[in-house]
Amino acid sequence: MVEKIITLENMSLVDFLGPDNQNIRQLAAAFPGSKIISRGNEIKIQGQTEVIARINDLLSSLIEHYHQYGQITEKTVNQYLSATSEEAEGRVLAASPDVILFGAKGGVIKAKTPNQQKLVDTVMAHDLTFALGPAGTGKTYISVALAVRALKNKEVKKIIISRPVVEAGESLGFLPGDMKDKVDPYLRPIYDALEDMIPAEKLKFYQENKIIEIAPLAYMRGRTLNNAFVLLDEAQNTTPSQIKMFLTRMGPTAKVMVNGDRSQIDLPTRQKSGLMQAMDILKNVQGIGYVEMTSEDVVRHRLVKEIVEAYDQFDNEEMSRQAQANGVPRRDERHERRLREQQETGLPNPEMELPVNHEQPL
Repeated sequence: MVEKIITLENMSLVDFLGPDNQNIRQLAAAFPGSKIISRGNEIKIQGQTEVIARINDLLSSLIEHYHQYGQITEKTVNQYLSATSEEAEGRVLAASPDVILFGAKGGVIKAKTPNQQKLVDTVMAHDLTFALGPAGTGKTYISVALAVRALKNKEVKKIIISRPVVEAGESLGFLPGDMKDKVDPYLRPIYDALEDMIPAEKLKFYQENKIIEIAPLAYMRGRTLNNAFVLLDEAQNTTPSQIKMFLTRMGPTAKVMVNGDRSQIDLPTRQKSGLMQAMDILKNVQGIGYVEMTSEDVVRHRLVKEIVEAYDQFDNEEMSRQAQANGVPRRDERHERRLREQQETGLPNPEMELPVNHEQPL
C-alpha cells in the first residue's frame, strides 16, 4: 500500500472539505479499496498506486475548482467523479483567464509582473516567441507552465523541452553513469518546474510514454517537431548552427519558445552566441514575438534583483574602461573635441554630422 499527502494552502477548509468533511467522505466512498483521511490542512491518501493517482487527479481538479469558484459542494464532487480528470482540468483552465495553471499541490501559477504577463500574451499570439532576461525573472517557469497548460487543454499532444549542454566553468565529464546521468544536471531546472506543476505519478507516466520529452539540444537534429509545445531554454549557449537547426525543426502545428540570458553566455571565448545572431537575422520576419525582461521582473529573493543590477553596472563600467584603454574616447569627450576643433579652425567639421554614438576612433 502506498501513501500520499496533499497539503491544502490558501483556502477555507470548511468551504473545501464541506460540513463535517462531507466532501472527503463522498470521495472516499467512491474508492472503497483506499483510505482518504483529512487532518487539519492535510489530506492523506492510502491505497494502490493506480488508485492514488486517480484520487490525486480528482483532488487536484477540486482544488482548481475551489480557487476559481471559492467553494466545493456535494454536486461538484459528483461532477468530477463522473468525468475524467483531464476533462475537468480543461473546464477549469478554460474558465481561468488570469491563471496559467494550478500546481501539483493546488498553488496558483500566474504572471507576477507586467513583463511576465506580456510573455504569456505574446506566446498566446505567436507560434514562435523569443524571451530574454536575467536570472530569476521566471522565463523558464512561466514557459513550462504554458506548455503544461497547452497539454492539459489538449492544444498539443506533447511537450518537448531542450537545453544546450554547455559546461558553465566546471566539467561533468568525469562523473559516472550513462549519457542521461551526465546531462541530467543541466536539465534539473526543467524537472523542478514540472514537478511543481504535475503530480509525480502522472509526470512519470507522461515521460515514460514520450508525452513529455526533456533532452539535450543535440537530440533534436533530424526531427520534425509537430503538434507539440517546444521550449529551448538557455539558448544564449547555442552556436549559430545549433539554433538554426532547432528553429528549422518547427512543424506546422507547433508552438515554440526560445529563452535566453545575454549576460550568462558560457560558450568558449570568441564563439558567437547563436541566439544573439538569430534575433538579429530574424528581426524583420513577421509573426515572431519578442519579450525583453529586466531586473524589475526578478521574482526570487529580493537580493537577486540587486545582484543583477550590480553586475549590469559593473559590466557597463568595465566596457567603458576597456574602450578608454584601447584609445577610444568616451562619447562626451569626442563631442567636446570636435567643438574645439571647429572653434580653432573656424571651418565646419564634417564629423559633426556623425551621430553622437558613433564608435569609430578619431
